[in-house]
Amino acid sequence: MARHGKSDSRVPTVIVDDVHIVYRVHGAGSGKGSATSALSRIISKKRSPSIREVHAVRGISFTAYKGEAVGLIGSNGSGKSTMLAAIAGLLPTERGGIYTNGQPSLLGVNAALMNDLTGDRNVILGCLAMGMSPEEVKSRYQEIVDFSGINEKGDFISLPMRTYSSGMAARLRFSIAAAKTHEVLLIDEALATGDQKFQKRSEARIRELRGEAGTVFLVSHNNNAIRDTCERTIWIEKGELIMDGLTDEVVKEYEKANRA
Repeated sequence: MARHGKSDSRVPTVIVDDVHIVYRVHGAGSGKGSATSALSRIISKKRSPSIREVHAVRGISFTAYKGEAVGLIGSNGSGKSTMLAAIAGLLPTERGGIYTNGQPSLLGVNAALMNDLTGDRNVILGCLAMGMSPEEVKSRYQEIVDFSGINEKGDFISLPMRTYSSGMAARLRFSIAAAKTHEVLLIDEALATGDQKFQKRSEARIRELRGEAGTVFLVSHNNNAIRDTCERTIWIEKGELIMDGLTDEVVKEYEKANRA
């Protein structure tokens, strides 16, 4: 396993220390999944016999630093998105610890936007939710809309989000999140949508975020996006860290393994 070694003078932003994450999936046997039976088990301190444990992440450790863009790659179900959610604080660890310098912000393709509200209302509410002031939102609003490309084929920003395609919604979501400088920005497949022009804009914005002393994690099945955006890549497979190093080297080994 290759390790990515750099100068100790850099500032760590995320430390993942021997992390294990376990999902517990409740079976759908007769009555076992009902609220009444769950309450009964809690009172009696008995565990459901139909619980299945899935060890999604197995002893992963790494440190990320300010100014880095780190790619996370692996096959479907490898644990990379689980790792991202754990760094964001959305999943508890079974063992080990995750330590962050700054508040991580998770941007995923399933991040919530209000379908019944218009695109422009979502821009305003999304920016306010990230902690931007009303003045900041007003000054950045047009830039966000232009970046997303939502209005290139009509006045879609004034329409409800439910009228948007999944690609349009994902582009707007990324544009809102990228309007703010994040200490740690976690991106899950957001660059998989949109045309090549939007992907290039997104990659350029990620480089800007890095230059503003942020740390960016990118989960993607698009190896070219990883190559273009990230200097370092972590390969996870079956919940285990397979390789951590320079992007060209790690992606090359990953592609070789998937050709075999």
